[in-house]
Amino acid sequence: MGDLEIRRVVAEDVPAIVGMLADDPLGAQRESPDDLTPYMAALDRVSSAPNQHLMVAVRDGSVIGTLQLTIIPGLSRKGTTRSIIEAVRIHADERGSGLGTQLIQWAIDESRRQGCALVQLTSDTSRTEAHRFYERLGFEASHVGFKLHL
Repeated sequence: MGDLEIRRVVAEDVPAIVGMLADDPLGAQRESPDDLTPYMAALDRVSSAPNQHLMVAVRDGSVIGTLQLTIIPGLSRKGTTRSIIEAVRIHADERGSGLGTQLIQWAIDESRRQGCALVQLTSDTSRTEAHRFYERLGFEASHVGFKLHL
């Protein structure tokens, strides 16, 4: 097995990322791998935003994982900067390999480097295995999340 590289997403990575986003019961309902147009437009928006870090994990030339890290400066908690980890996906062939831990550790390390005092994430209530994974990494289920679809 080759070395793991964690780097920013480029356009050529988008099909593999969308494939991973769609590869579960929730993603299958909300993603459209057959039309990459909206994903490419989103990549342009994310890439031009300085506090956004859309990353992929690559091994032997293949995209095998992804996540998005957002850095948010704020006034609360005495002006604390926090980060949010979103859209964590690991290729089905890599689940259980430790790759998820490596990606989350990258996000935590980058958050520290960016001066964050808090890292937060959300996970759909149906993803109980993911919840256990995040708890093993030290995350606490401390809040209740709410969403309003527009």
